Amino acid sequence: MNKAASIAPQRAWGKGRLVAKTALGQSRIAELYQEGCAKIRLPKTFDASMEAVLINSSGGLTGGDRIVWEVAAGAGTDVTVTTQACEKIYKASADTVAVATRIEVAAGARVDWLPQETILFDHASLSRSLDVELAADATFLAVEAVLLGRKAMGEVVHAGLFRDRWRVRVEGKLLHADNLALSGEIASLGQRRAVLDGASAFATLLYVGPDCEPLLPRLRSLLDGEAGAGISHFQVDGRDKLVARFVAPDGFALRKILIPIISHLRKQKTVPKVWVL
Repeated sequence: MNKAASIAPQRAWGKGRLVAKTALGQSRIAELYQEGCAKIRLPKTFDASMEAVLINSSGGLTGGDRIVWEVAAGAGTDVTVTTQACEKIYKASADTVAVATRIEVAAGARVDWLPQETILFDHASLSRSLDVELAADATFLAVEAVLLGRKAMGEVVHAGLFRDRWRVRVEGKLLHADNLALSGEIASLGQRRAVLDGASAFATLLYVGPDCEPLLPRLRSLLDGEAGAGISHFQVDGRDKLVARFVAPDGFALRKILIPIISHLRKQKTVPKVWVL
């Protein structure tokens, strides 16, 4: 037996955890844990909020890689979480990338989950999950955007696997569940009008807060004329949420739609600085 053939390829593994608390009117670190390729950096802010930048030091992910992110926002904190760059999911020779994110938002706290886009390359294989637990009066904003290759580089995703699972609960009761799966011949699947209608960039947005209904008219005016975008207001057991879907020809066009929407939901506070560096 060939000894080299029996050695499994090296895989990336990482786990990062951030816990925030309030101290002297500011959102501060209560706990910071980093393992493997998962790193967290906290750039200086000039208000009471905290901004966390997640970094995958392996430079991208491929089949068999695993990353876990955990964020816990203590009572009264305000935490924005983003990523240093777009996460790249490369061709997988075997197995599937697994990315799991768990977020807890305590009473009176707010978390904005705003990672930069995930880029899927041809024959990538990714399964990711987002599990969120909210207090009754917590506020939560999440945006996840995906690019099927980089249009400027002429890249096309012919085939692969992308699974995305969201579960958001308020006081233990399910408020939002979302499952997305693209598998097999993604290029032909994405041409269907009910799927992506030929678009190569898409995003999902979820907002949970006490002001969903008042925010809706302005959001709809921002989306007026955008054929590839829509937003809806729902109530589940008396809890409000806004859900929006977006499709666009490429990442630049998608950002042009997303940034004003995100800014409005953040009370005119713009996207994290790393989005424009």
